[in-house]
This record gives sequence, C-alpha cells and structure tokens, in this order.
Amino acid sequence: MKRQYYLYMMQVSLLLFSCLFFSCAKSLNPRSNKVKYSQEMVERRALKSFFSNRSEQQLAKAHWDYVPGLVAFSVLKAWEQYPQKEEYYKVVKAYADHCLQGKDTIAVGASNIDDLAAGKIFFTLYEREMKKGNKADAERYKNCVTFLRNKLKYQHSRIGSGKPGTGGFFHKAQYPNQMWLDGLYMGPAMYAGWQGTFGTQESREENYKSWSDIAMQFKILNERTYDKSKQLNYHAWSADPRDENSFWARKEGEYKGCSPEFWGRGMGWFFAALVDVLELMPKDHPDYQALVQITNQVAKGLARHQDKRSGNWYQLLQYDEHKRADDKGDLINGEVVNKCDNSNYLESSASSMFTYAYLKGIRLGALDRTEFMPVAEKAYNGLLTNFIREGVNGELDIIQSCASAGLGPAKDKSRTGTINYYLCGKDVTVTQNEGKAIGPFILASLEYERR
Repeated sequence: MKRQYYLYMMQVSLLLFSCLFFSCAKSLNPRSNKVKYSQEMVERRALKSFFSNRSEQQLAKAHWDYVPGLVAFSVLKAWEQYPQKEEYYKVVKAYADHCLQGKDTIAVGASNIDDLAAGKIFFTLYEREMKKGNKADAERYKNCVTFLRNKLKYQHSRIGSGKPGTGGFFHKAQYPNQMWLDGLYMGPAMYAGWQGTFGTQESREENYKSWSDIAMQFKILNERTYDKSKQLNYHAWSADPRDENSFWARKEGEYKGCSPEFWGRGMGWFFAALVDVLELMPKDHPDYQALVQITNQVAKGLARHQDKRSGNWYQLLQYDEHKRADDKGDLINGEVVNKCDNSNYLESSASSMFTYAYLKGIRLGALDRTEFMPVAEKAYNGLLTNFIREGVNGELDIIQSCASAGLGPAKDKSRTGTINYYLCGKDVTVTQNEGKAIGPFILASLEYERR
C-alpha cells in the first residue's frame, strides 16, 4: 500500500513538474532574443485588426486618420528594416490607395492637426514607386503629402501676434489658441518629413525658414508647459486661458494657460516627435542643438518617473498605482462628472513611445548611451512582460492602453484635464489592441532589434 502511495505521489510530482516546466517554457520562449517582436506584432495584429478610438479597423481598408496612419507608418518602417517582408509594403500601399481613391489629395478638416499625421507614409511610398518606375503613383503620393504640408505651413490657424506663443499652430480650429503636446507629432513631424524629402527643391533660404518654423513649435510649447520641479511637460497650453474653450487652463500663476496634469501619452507624442524631427533636421541649423537639449530634458525627466519595478510608466506620470481618482468626481455647471475610484495604472502606449524615443535618440547620438540605454532596455523588457499577451486565433495582444483623451472644448466640459478625467472620463477608457499602442510598440521593437 505504501509503495503504491509512493508511486502515486511520484507521478503527481512529475506531472506538476512537467506542467510547471512547460508553462514556464511557454512564458519564456517568446521573450527569447531570437524573437523579432516587430514582425510578430505586424503579422499577428497590425495586419489583422486593431482599434482606432474604439472603432475596429483592418489596415488595408482603414479610414484616413492619425491612428491607422500610425499603424501603417510602423508597418512601413518594419518593411524598410526587413525588406524581404514585401507583404508589409503592399498592405500599406493598399491603405494609401484606399484612402486616396484615385485622387491626388485627402479631404482634411479646417486647421485639424490630427488629420495631417497619416501623410508620413507617403514619403517612403513615393521613393519606392519612383525606384520601380511607377511615376503615376509616385506623383500622386508626392502631391498628396505636399498638399498636407502646404495646408499646415500656409493655411493652418496660428496664434496671432500680440499673444504669447505667436506663430504656434492651433491644435484644432475648435481649440483656438491652444497647443497640445500631441500636435507636435501630428503636424511638425510630418512637416519635417517633407523638408527632409523634398526640401532641397526649395531655395536654401526657404528651406532654412521652414526648419526654423518647425523648431519654433517645439520651443514654444516646451517653454510654456515644462515644469522644472517635476521635470515633465503638461499636456497642453492655451495662449488665451480665459476663452470658454480653455476652461481647463490655469488662469494665473507660473504655469498660466497649462492644463493641470502630466499625461503619459501626451509626453509620448512629444518625445517621439522630437527624435523623428532630429533624424531629418540639418545638424548645422541653429535650432538643431535647441531640440537636442529639449530631447535630453524630456529623457531625464522621464527616467526620474520610470517605475523602478516594472520599467514602464503610468497613465499619470507623476503618480504611482497608489493614486486614485476622487469618488466625488468633478463638479461642472452643477453636474458631477468623471466620478469613480479607479487607480492610476501602467499604460502601454506611452511606455512604448518612450521606449522608442529613448532607443532612437541613442542611435542618433542625441542621447547618451551610457546614461539612457539601461532605462531603454528596462523599459523594453517591461513592455514584453507587462503588456504583450498571446491572443486567440494566433493573434498577439497589447493590453492596458488609454483609448483617447483630450481637453474640452466648451461643448464638452467633462474633459477637464483633472486626475479624475484621466482615470474616469467617458472617453478615457482602458482598452487593448489600440493602434496608438500597436504602432509605437512596433517602432520600439524595430529600434531594439537594430541595437
């Protein structure tokens, strides 16, 4: 009897050991250095389906918007790094052609800076189609992105003379005199892509002025939103904080016009835009070093606020998971909004953007490798551990991203910019497989894989 019991326990022990071993193997194998997570995320998620502000999309037939545009841009960058993956290029070209529908331009909103960002795909498409001798498509792509750049440079609403921040681009027409960190990725970074690709076709003086215009956008917003004590940038700034659409802005004090909090993805757009512009900007331009200094400022501040345990960053950057929303909510015109007791959380899109920007900034020589590579490597390993999951049907999931966030306008005063808004707002839901997380994760993986 004892012998049977002994053999039974041995079998149970071996079974438990086997289960543990294979469970661990399944968990550890995807983290192997041999796995190219850029390709994994492209093939198992980006080319299948993703979400764009709660709307499900398939890339080849997605709508024109900065989110599908970001996914397409990341897929195109994956093709550039791994040119044998011709399918990547074909899908992005199909997306571009689906949006253009045989035309030379895209319909965009009046002074809506978000509508411009997807145009970044056209630079690579133009160059590839020219090399293939497909001049008709190449010219369409060039015409479209030139239209977008000219609309921004010459027609987009700007902060007028006599106000602080003169010459800064409005985020959108419905946000007059407001600049958001998000907008630097949407507009000026696309503008820089045009200057880097076609700028030599202008006079030397005009090209120089364009680069100065691009750099000015970063300098204005950094000057107005940077908090020296926290070493972070507030999400947005209004040059006219008493305007009804800027109800969220501080009316007085050192940070007059700033929104109340430091939002992770807002700084992610900012950091990513900086390194993307530095990659293209002539190093002999006087503003180049100014942007390098801002990049280092952002890198140092984010390193300070990196979660030491996970390696990633929180939705609200200056707090950890112990920070909770106030269950009393925000009182707006006698109505309580943004009411919950949700905790601050590690957020995947911002963490991916920061990881990408650190790695790319190091590669470009704008950031010191010794100081910042440990931050970047810890962050990338954190992305894999905290956010990447095996999905159903062979897909790959990226979890825990903020669906969207904004400030105002007057017709939607629930978008207050408070802690409660970023943790409880009706549009600020926590989701998975968001394009705003997928694209940056692919870009971060590409940079990690080329170290």
